[in-house]
Amino acid sequence: MANNDSASAAARHGQEGLHETKSSRCVTETFTATHNFEATNFSQLDGMGIGEFVSSSTFTVGGYDWNIRLCPDGVWKEHQSAVVSVFLCFSGGEATSVRAQVSLSMVHRDGRVSKLPMLGDDRPWMRTFDVEHGEWSWGIPSLIEKYKLRHFLYLNDDSLTIRCVLSARSPVFDAELFGPLNKNSAQPVKINDMDPTIFEGLLHFMYADSLPDSCNSDENTTMQHLLVAADRYGLERLRALCEAKLCQGIDVQTVATTLALAEQHNCERLKDACLRFIASGDVLGPIMETDGFRHLKESCPLILEEISEKIATFGRRRTSVQHL
Repeated sequence: MANNDSASAAARHGQEGLHETKSSRCVTETFTATHNFEATNFSQLDGMGIGEFVSSSTFTVGGYDWNIRLCPDGVWKEHQSAVVSVFLCFSGGEATSVRAQVSLSMVHRDGRVSKLPMLGDDRPWMRTFDVEHGEWSWGIPSLIEKYKLRHFLYLNDDSLTIRCVLSARSPVFDAELFGPLNKNSAQPVKINDMDPTIFEGLLHFMYADSLPDSCNSDENTTMQHLLVAADRYGLERLRALCEAKLCQGIDVQTVATTLALAEQHNCERLKDACLRFIASGDVLGPIMETDGFRHLKESCPLILEEISEKIATFGRRRTSVQHL
């Protein structure tokens, strides 16, 4: 009996001693960009008033728009205008809450990070911008005391440059890559219906906040595809840049396909530019001979009436829809 008990105990010990190791991985796709905001003639901004600020241009990271606000006299009365404040502000994008990693620091004009001892912490911080409840900014109320800036400003021609390094996710990438439809995040995600070159251009914009060199040419087709991609992933600034480029490249051969694109993706500025081009000269005949115009008639038949109306507003003979 004792032997049986010993055997049972040994068996139980053997089972309990088995240790199976499993692992999993959480993958979070982020887009990172650096934006340098230079305030020239900084000494002339002294005395603006507590809470008053100068703002950077808008830049896009992860499909959201942001800007930097620099307060030369700080934001708190108790500091008596003796410190400089800086904030990162969410300024656009379809989101109620955005989680992002942010760092704010001072840099010299040659790009070197300043070694001046700052009151604020320039380490990266993870912050949630709860836009829905009014929490749309984060920053450093006490970046640095003004008296410590004198030598820095002297060395940098009276300019103060703030560097913001920001990592955030695109709202549509977030849903497409990590939403409930993606059941196995360890597997590669296939991006359908998009040329690899266009997708590379999309990623370049998210990282660099600019069009890639390959998109700065006069290649109309590339810009059309990039606009479609920007619309698909909710990148409003990229979409606006594509619209501007396409407006500059309108001609007899491209206007019909560009107009169809504008109509299908609600690009009002681009649509108006196309209609104006069609109505402003003796180009309607050659345009009607293009394959693009035949495609336009099939895909957007209601646009023909708008073409007629635009021609009429330019004081020319109204062309009937039947003739078109």
